[in-house]
Amino acid sequence: MSFELFIQYVFAGLTYGIIYAIVAIGFNIIYNTTGIINFAQGEFVMLGGMIAISLQKMMPLPLAIALAVAITMVVGALIEIVFIRWLDRPSVLRLIIITIGISILSREVALHIWGESVRALPYFVGNEISAISILGARVSPQVLWVMGVCTVMVILLSLFFRYTLTGQKMQACSANRKAAILCGINARNMVTLSFMLSAGIGALAGCVMSPITYTSYDGGPDLAIKGFTVAIMGGLGNSMAAVTAGLMLGLIEAFSISLMPMAYKDAIAIAILLLILFIRPHGLFGRKDAAGLKEF
Repeated sequence: MSFELFIQYVFAGLTYGIIYAIVAIGFNIIYNTTGIINFAQGEFVMLGGMIAISLQKMMPLPLAIALAVAITMVVGALIEIVFIRWLDRPSVLRLIIITIGISILSREVALHIWGESVRALPYFVGNEISAISILGARVSPQVLWVMGVCTVMVILLSLFFRYTLTGQKMQACSANRKAAILCGINARNMVTLSFMLSAGIGALAGCVMSPITYTSYDGGPDLAIKGFTVAIMGGLGNSMAAVTAGLMLGLIEAFSISLMPMAYKDAIAIAILLLILFIRPHGLFGRKDAAGLKEF
C-alpha cells in the first residue's frame, strides 16, 4: 500500500468515524438523562439532511441548514412528549420497542414525503471534482467541513455539560433522577431537552455529511447501528470516549476495504458490537458498574 493511499484511507476513516461518534453522542445524551436507548437516533440525521435539501431550494444554504436543525429539534421534542413522557415507569424492553417503532414510523413518513430517490445538498465549497492535496492524498473540501463541524460540536457539547447550569442539571438527572427532582430540577423538561439536543446535533451532522454520503429516507438504521456500536465500544453514557471509539470504527472500516469486498464493511460493525457485548459489555473505556441499563 502506497503512502498516498494510506493517507486516503485515514481521511475516509476519520470522516466516517466522527459521524459515527456524533450519532453515538446522541445516544449518550438521551441515555444519560433518561436511561433510554433511542434507536430512532439515525432518523434525526436523515431528517436533518432531507429537510435541509427541501428548504435549500427556497432559501440560502446556511439558513436552510439552520432551519432544518431547528425543525428536527422540534420533532425530537414532540417524539418525547407524545411517545415517552406519558409512560409510567416503563421497562427497558418497552422503551426499546417504542424507539424502534418511532424509527419505522419516521422512515415511512419520510418515504411518503420525499420518495425513494437519493438526494444531496450542494458542496459547501467547490464541487464534487474539487479536491485538496494533503500529503499526496486527494481530499474533498467537504470532508474538512464534516470533520471541522463535528469536532466543534463535540467541543461545544463538552463545554455545555461542564460549565452551563442547564448542562449541569441534565447531568444531575443522569446521576440521580430522584435527588435532582428533590432539588427542584424539572426532570421532565430535562428529558425533553435531551431529545431536542440529540436531534439537533444529529440533524447538523446529517446536513454536513449529505454532499458526500447522500441522503435517503432509509439511511437512518445503518447510522443507528454504527452509532450504537460506537456508544457500546466507548462505554454507554461516556460521550468523550465515544469520539475515540467512533474514530477507531471508522478507521477499521476504511482499511478493511483493502482486505475484503466493500459489501462486508457494514458487517464489521455488527461483529465488533457482538464481540464487545460478549467480552467487555461495559465498553472499552467504561466502568463495570455502568454496564447495566438505567431504570427510567
